[in-house]
Amino acid sequence: MMSKDRPQDLRDIVARMEQRPSNPVRRARLMVEQEVPPARRGPGWDRHWRELEAYLDDSVEWRMPQGLDDMPSDADKKRADPKTSPESF
Repeated sequence: MMSKDRPQDLRDIVARMEQRPSNPVRRARLMVEQEVPPARRGPGWDRHWRELEAYLDDSVEWRMPQGLDDMPSDADKKRADPKTSPESF
């Protein structure tokens, strides 16, 4: 794999590059950044990826803010369009 004639710092860089990140968003970011040049990346590029990476990090615990829940209220159910409602599929 790596030859012994390379300097240690170069071997360290190559070893890091060969490691596969455990976070699938980080892996996706590396692939996308190979295709999208820095000049074409928008101002929110890094923040977008960091937020997505944090979403899948094991150390982050996501909680629903108090007062909000996943269940729609009765008023929301009444306003749903039956043609586009997931319940009608």
